[in-house]
Amino acid sequence: MLTVVQVLGMSNEDEMVACFLSGELSSRRFGQNLRSHLAAAGQTEQLLTHPDLSDAGANFARRALLAATRGYGENRELFENFPSQVTWTRALLSADEAASVRYLDYSYWVELSGGSRRPIDAAARIMAGLQAFGVPNEPFIDAAHALIKGERFPPLILVGERQDNLVCLEGHLRLTAHALVDFRIDIECLIGTAPTMGRWAQ
Repeated sequence: MLTVVQVLGMSNEDEMVACFLSGELSSRRFGQNLRSHLAAAGQTEQLLTHPDLSDAGANFARRALLAATRGYGENRELFENFPSQVTWTRALLSADEAASVRYLDYSYWVELSGGSRRPIDAAARIMAGLQAFGVPNEPFIDAAHALIKGERFPPLILVGERQDNLVCLEGHLRLTAHALVDFRIDIECLIGTAPTMGRWAQ
């Protein structure tokens, strides 16, 4: 059974949304779309890079941004079937616990991991030179090298009905980079649990 190594404290929806958007801002895949929506809303990147969780207006703006870009709170896209009431905790995961986290049930991550949705299997396939749908693996390798050099990544966002059966919501590339370096350091994360999370985190 997976048990969290160290609970850092309670979290909340506002911190999760800020963390999610911060992670996607640095993403090669999602960053540009996020910047476009920021500009359209008349906001600067500082809303995401220096979030003030005590500012209700800023929290509302970030939730609206996540709704516009990923369907958060609107039961669509990434957040289809996602529970409205989630308990959020900040925690550290050990190597064994992180290795048990599964990818989102999405075709690319299923293919990359050879069907298992486990990051350790994806890492082995990446090291063997296998690609998913012809997508280059260099971003994973680059992120792994950054970890080796001592870079600290933003927290992963993981969810499940319980803390012993978690699926990655945000941070798949970072999770894979950790797997490529054999989970050599504990991983900071936000864990969201809800009795009905199984409808999303299958």
